[in-house]
Amino acid sequence: MASVAPCPLIEVSGPPLERGRQHGRQAADRIRRGIADYSAQLARSGFGEGELRDAVAGYLPVIEGFDAHYVTEMQGIAEGAGVPFEQVVLLNARTELLQIASRRAREQQRANGEPVDDDPDGCTGVVVLPEAAAEGRLIHAQNWDWKAGCAETAIVLKVRRDDGPDYITFTEAGALGRFGFNALGIAITANYLECDRDYSQLGVPLALIRRKVLEQSEFALALRTVYTTAKSASNNIIVSHAQGIAIDFECAPDETFLVHPEHGLLVHANHWQSGVALSKLRDTGILSTPDSLYRDRRVHSLLSPHFGCITRAHVQGALFDRFADPWSVCRPPRKTLSSNLSATVAMIVMDPAAGTMDVAMLPALNREFSRFTLDTRYTPVATPVPV
Repeated sequence: MASVAPCPLIEVSGPPLERGRQHGRQAADRIRRGIADYSAQLARSGFGEGELRDAVAGYLPVIEGFDAHYVTEMQGIAEGAGVPFEQVVLLNARTELLQIASRRAREQQRANGEPVDDDPDGCTGVVVLPEAAAEGRLIHAQNWDWKAGCAETAIVLKVRRDDGPDYITFTEAGALGRFGFNALGIAITANYLECDRDYSQLGVPLALIRRKVLEQSEFALALRTVYTTAKSASNNIIVSHAQGIAIDFECAPDETFLVHPEHGLLVHANHWQSGVALSKLRDTGILSTPDSLYRDRRVHSLLSPHFGCITRAHVQGALFDRFADPWSVCRPPRKTLSSNLSATVAMIVMDPAAGTMDVAMLPALNREFSRFTLDTRYTPVATPVPV
């Protein structure tokens, strides 16, 4: 196995501006690299600094209406890292801005016979409910498939708050959130989805919706955040609670569909599963993620025989699966359909009740996990005994 650098931990606290400054200072090198990579991708789509400023100006009122503190925190990150504010917004709305740029350039690129630079986040997410787990605790995990170079721009961000639960998130440096859990047992992961309704409206950037979930003290409000917030693009978002609840939200920009666990397991890749959703919209993502059609089935089939005694090691083993390599659950660095270098950038395995997050970077090359911890305030509620 190759030697791969572990993901660094960044710890911040205080009000939004100060948190942002701390984040920016501590992660400055990774922030600058992420900006350089995404700016280069935008430039290949003919999307320069002027176009970025215009796009950010369009998103700012939406972000401010969702939570003005996020703008303040991004200003702090820009100040701490010594980078332009618009470029920090790019890191927090990169899914949307990269797609807007590629959609503008797509027809011209195809007309010229050039590759379209719009590879999606892949990802395979899994939740094991307590009744299926050996230790009786929920396990929530994710393989994050994206650009291989992001192994050098990712961080684990631990946020200590005075105005709500602390949380820990695996994210890209400069971004406010991605996958993680909070001190009250609420956890979130997300996967790329695509449909024919995407970019028909201007919605809240997906990274900020995920961050809002991690800030919630009440599970119901976390679910409302995902279900009701207008989005620009589709996304699959899995929200769980350590008590033993997990709900998968297949989100179109303007409508949300639910997928529930089966026999103690919830597994989702990058295609729509809800029959209601498929009766109302067209799945356009299989063109770029055809391997999604078997990745979720592979993980489910590897875990289901162990019902009642599934461990974190079982989950890791399923997410290390190399069936149909390199188009596998655990993807080694490989060329994509548009010739970018893509990989499973990280495997994240969370035990929210225990307050642990285990992270392996580039897991197809490296099976060494780093453990990150969060002091939890989660207290199990006794389940009534049927009479």
